[in-house]
Amino acid sequence: MNTAPDNAEPDEALMTRLRSGDEAALAALMARWERPIKRYLARVVQNTAEAEELAQETFVRVYQQRARFRAGARFSPWLYAIAANLARNRLRWWRRRPAVSLDAWTELGHETADEHAAGQTGAKPLEQRERAEAVRAAVAALPVELREALVLCEYERLSQAEAAEALGVTVKAIETRLYRARARLREQLQRWWQS
Repeated sequence: MNTAPDNAEPDEALMTRLRSGDEAALAALMARWERPIKRYLARVVQNTAEAEELAQETFVRVYQQRARFRAGARFSPWLYAIAANLARNRLRWWRRRPAVSLDAWTELGHETADEHAAGQTGAKPLEQRERAEAVRAAVAALPVELREALVLCEYERLSQAEAAEALGVTVKAIETRLYRARARLREQLQRWWQS
């Protein structure tokens, strides 16, 4: 998945330039990938402030590890792999800190649903917000390995092969994780599917 516009330089070419010492290529990659990475991280760690920090750290790691990027490899799975590892490490770190409530830490900003319903009135926007909140809560309740696969494939639109590459697992593992995540979501959100 290359998000470069038709007339823009592909991600892989930018990485080749970055590996050759052209630091402007990093700025181009950041401009292109900052929002998708922040979105992904916010959905995985369930905290927008942490997602901001982890996104910055992701691009620091891209720069630090630029020599490790293999020529001919796809950029997006490599980038998401860095972000996924940072997110896993941060979640593990927080779980080991009992003095900080994980529930308090997982306050995720819900501006997107509120912005979407902003100009609307009546029961429909309220129902849309309630449904969106129910989906967010159900996704947040998934185990990390299921949440990662779901977010990469459903929200970030990576193929199963790209998600497998990003998470360092097989395509079959991604298929299984997606199946299990969707089954849990169907069970938790059954009320919404019936209405």
